[in-house]
Amino acid sequence: MKKILVLGSLNMDLVTRVHITPKVGETLLGEGLEQIPGGKGANQAVAIGKLGGQVAMLGRVGMDGFGEVLMKNLSANGVEAYLTQAVQGPPTGVALIMVNDSGDNSIVVIPGANFALNKEDLTPAMFEGCDYLLAQLETPIETIETAFAMAKAQGLYTILNPAPARTLSKQLIERTDLLVPNETEFATLTGIQPDSEAHIKEGASLLFEIGVKEIIITLGEDGACHIDTSGNLHYVKGHKVKAVDTTGAGDSFIGGLLYGMAQGEDVKKAMNRAVIVGALTVTKLGAQSSLPTLKEVEDYVGGLK
Repeated sequence: MKKILVLGSLNMDLVTRVHITPKVGETLLGEGLEQIPGGKGANQAVAIGKLGGQVAMLGRVGMDGFGEVLMKNLSANGVEAYLTQAVQGPPTGVALIMVNDSGDNSIVVIPGANFALNKEDLTPAMFEGCDYLLAQLETPIETIETAFAMAKAQGLYTILNPAPARTLSKQLIERTDLLVPNETEFATLTGIQPDSEAHIKEGASLLFEIGVKEIIITLGEDGACHIDTSGNLHYVKGHKVKAVDTTGAGDSFIGGLLYGMAQGEDVKKAMNRAVIVGALTVTKLGAQSSLPTLKEVEDYVGGLK
């Protein structure tokens, strides 16, 4: 099994339930307050770990109680920690999350120590023994660019989940082998809405010209779409489930995808499992607390037969 290094954010999610998402200026009563490990980077790493993959996490937490809980949670879920604590720095990142009765969420992220992960903290030794580098955009962009340069110099396959949506430098895009945006992020990067096969191919060609090797666009409950430099399109349908909380669905899809790729599966087979991992995640409350194990995925597949 190949090893995956995840560079990204670690947050403590503070989650409450509301009947409806409040409007501007409106005050509602929330039901309960859960403290659940989160952060896009940690979510993806734990998703891989819970499936049984070989994975390490590179990020920063503060020297506080939330940071201790997040580090222990990584270890408990099979994730090797390449963590640097923020000495006398900002506190551990926090996400404030409201989940409504439809399972939809509203999130405010306070980055904290995540933005104290500097490019100077990276060393070539961190990438030794790894085969894949996976990153998102909840840490400083300069750090991600430096990490991708180091990874490519050592022959790693690079995967970028460009979330939250923002424009990216040519240098980062050209060092990305696999780009995994959602529809909004794809439109932000290309200026083209992926609402048809023609538009997907048109937008993808702009990214391929810069250097991206392949793209997977996540489509929420509709599944995902893969396109390569030859213009070949492959769709994987989503699985209909009763949504309790959509937090972490995209992260779990990526975790399921990378687990399969590290097992030697082709992208199409890995996507088939990834959409199941994403679907199972939304049936429970929270991010990492809702991520399925490999047995849960296999039991679900068995139930479909």
